[in-house]
Amino acid sequence: MLMDKNLVMKFLPHRDPFLFIDSVKEIVLPPELEGQTGPFTQQQLIGGKSVCNYRVDNTVKVLEGHFPGNPILPGVVQVEMMAQAASFLCTRCFDKPIEEIKIDVALLSIDSARFRKPIIPPMDLEIHSVLTKIRGPIHVYNCEIFSNGELMSQSTVMASIKIEGI
Repeated sequence: MLMDKNLVMKFLPHRDPFLFIDSVKEIVLPPELEGQTGPFTQQQLIGGKSVCNYRVDNTVKVLEGHFPGNPILPGVVQVEMMAQAASFLCTRCFDKPIEEIKIDVALLSIDSARFRKPIIPPMDLEIHSVLTKIRGPIHVYNCEIFSNGELMSQSTVMASIKIEGI
């Protein structure tokens, strides 16, 4: 594990009940950067991937109302989870501690969202987010959520990511 929940909370501004990342498993650099330590420019990170984890259990607050007796993680929460996971790749632009990195993130659009199978408790999720394009502060990610290696949902996330100091 690269980051536990404490480090995740030092980086993301989200808090319960709207924090949907428990840990960051790994950040995979693009093949051309393999073996290098960085820091890297944002453009160099195109093709890189963050892999995050989240456990869906009966304590997830939104499941109380969606749906009583038949809890299913809402698609909007899955999309938010993917957007949160996308933010972690930019940590490779710095060589300073995570708590010193300041970013301003705004979700701009979601395209091609597909909810293939219901996410229900208890499920351990792995969220993959691959950076595909950058134009100025606009970043585009292809995101997927897996449970036990099975694709549960996917979408393309576009966000404005402004990083302090870059």
